[in-house]
Amino acid sequence: MKYIDEYRDGRLAKNIARQIAAFAVPDRTYHFMEFCGGHTHAISRYGLEDLLPANVRMIHGPGCPVCVLPIGRIDAAISLAMRPEITLCTYGDLIRVPGSDGSSLLKAKAAGADIRMVYSTLDAIRIAEQEPHREVVFFAIGFETTTPPTAMAIKMAIAKNLQNFSVFCNHVLTPAAIQNILESPDVRKLGTVKIDGFIGPAHVSTVIGTEPYEFFAEEFRKPVVVAGFEPLDVIQAILMLVKQVNDGRHEVENQYIRAVTAFGNEKAQAEVATYFELRESFEWRGLGQVPYSALRLRSQYARFDAEKRFGLETRAASDNPACECGAILRGVKRPADCKLFGTVCTPDTPMGSCMVSSEGACAAHWTYGRFREKAKEANAGRAVA
Repeated sequence: MKYIDEYRDGRLAKNIARQIAAFAVPDRTYHFMEFCGGHTHAISRYGLEDLLPANVRMIHGPGCPVCVLPIGRIDAAISLAMRPEITLCTYGDLIRVPGSDGSSLLKAKAAGADIRMVYSTLDAIRIAEQEPHREVVFFAIGFETTTPPTAMAIKMAIAKNLQNFSVFCNHVLTPAAIQNILESPDVRKLGTVKIDGFIGPAHVSTVIGTEPYEFFAEEFRKPVVVAGFEPLDVIQAILMLVKQVNDGRHEVENQYIRAVTAFGNEKAQAEVATYFELRESFEWRGLGQVPYSALRLRSQYARFDAEKRFGLETRAASDNPACECGAILRGVKRPADCKLFGTVCTPDTPMGSCMVSSEGACAAHWTYGRFREKAKEANAGRAVA
């Protein structure tokens, strides 16, 4: 299949890895954050870190929208779903995210709540059409990639004159999160993390383009390379970042030229701007309150805003004190640093959102990374013997 096998060629990956080793200056370290959870998954799945020299280190960022959603928003969705008149439509990976006191949408569904897993916003619109006696709420979540479909759902609801459809909006924005990481590297108790450059998200950039990252590259003197999700995409982006650091450059480069342009999908941006506006602040797990980092519906579309329609309030809720999900999302810690990882916290019994979503760093490490670590330990033991 075109653009699949070509970007998974192990021989080419090793060749690029040799170039990285040749360009990496031995007496310095390189710390690159892959912001997107899709990149985290690719790095773990294809063992890319094993190909890198020891002084080139990857840091997992907060690029998993399910992971960064705070517990208070999960609790709000659960309380909404428990209302007898409401049908809550949600993507599958939100079903099992832990709320307060071990609650979750899955447990709420088992208790009788009408919660339905959907694959797109169109599914929620269809349910609202077919069941006009139900209040259908779509649990909208995601970065800039999934915001246009939510905008189109509202547009369709208006065209179809649906009176029973609304959106619980949790769409968040990538640039604001990157800025927060760069401006506040020592968020309270989580510690500090060194970052020399970013691998910019792929799908997000197909919508917003590469231009929004220009500010970070110039203001904070950090290079950004937007990359695709295939292993050769990611490892080539790492090579491009190493070269930029060596040259003292801090530019925005586009590795994903087959899908991303400088200004992105301007039609999709226009649709989003029609129905949404910025929130003054929004809480992110691991980052705290981040100014202008999320969207809400414009006042003229308040009838589609579930928070206003049902008087929904979001109350602050604390994470499990033993869960390191916040620090992992910030890149301060790795999944294996959490004492719950692989013991009480597994995909079957997740204690935090990082273990639930397939884009979460803990889920990726559970599926792929832990086996490579065991292999390394075994090899090290044989070498000593």
